[in-house]
Amino acid sequence: MRVVSGTLRGRKLTPPQGDERHIRPTSDRVKEALFDVIQFDVEGRDVLDLFAGTGQLGIEAASRGAKSVTLVDEYAGALRLIRENLERCGLADKSAIRVSQSDAIAFLRRPGKFDIILLDPPYMTGLIEKSLETIIGLDKLKFGGIIICESIEPKGELDGFVSKIYKYGKTYLTKYTKINEGDTEQ
Repeated sequence: MRVVSGTLRGRKLTPPQGDERHIRPTSDRVKEALFDVIQFDVEGRDVLDLFAGTGQLGIEAASRGAKSVTLVDEYAGALRLIRENLERCGLADKSAIRVSQSDAIAFLRRPGKFDIILLDPPYMTGLIEKSLETIIGLDKLKFGGIIICESIEPKGELDGFVSKIYKYGKTYLTKYTKINEGDTEQ
């Protein structure tokens, strides 16, 4: 695992060891593809990595100029790994980086909105659907905000969003962009 691009490009990150049941890192290939999809949308934006695991997606966003990054995971082992990777990248003391140990849905109930929300929960748990429902129901995205879901099956369309699906091997990335009424293109 490494940072693919930006100011931290090439930095090696610590992978999970013995925690594979709780932490499934995004492959470098899929991570690179994900950030290619949103490459012009990250700089200066508030990013939420909701199922942070190793922290690599949030760290990649920080490397690419995100204004702030919030990394959320409920598993204590993931939080230790996130903090270790932030330390390795010199981001541990940055005020624009926040780490929170919380259930994803409980975290979404807290105040605040984001420009980009990254969803990569454990597969086949229904957490993407529940997270999307909560994000939309609580209006957690700023105008023009983006949600990226990583899954093993394509996700459907959402009212009020333009969606686009990308496939990389066995992995699907679904990009949802929040639109105004009357907007039809992204």
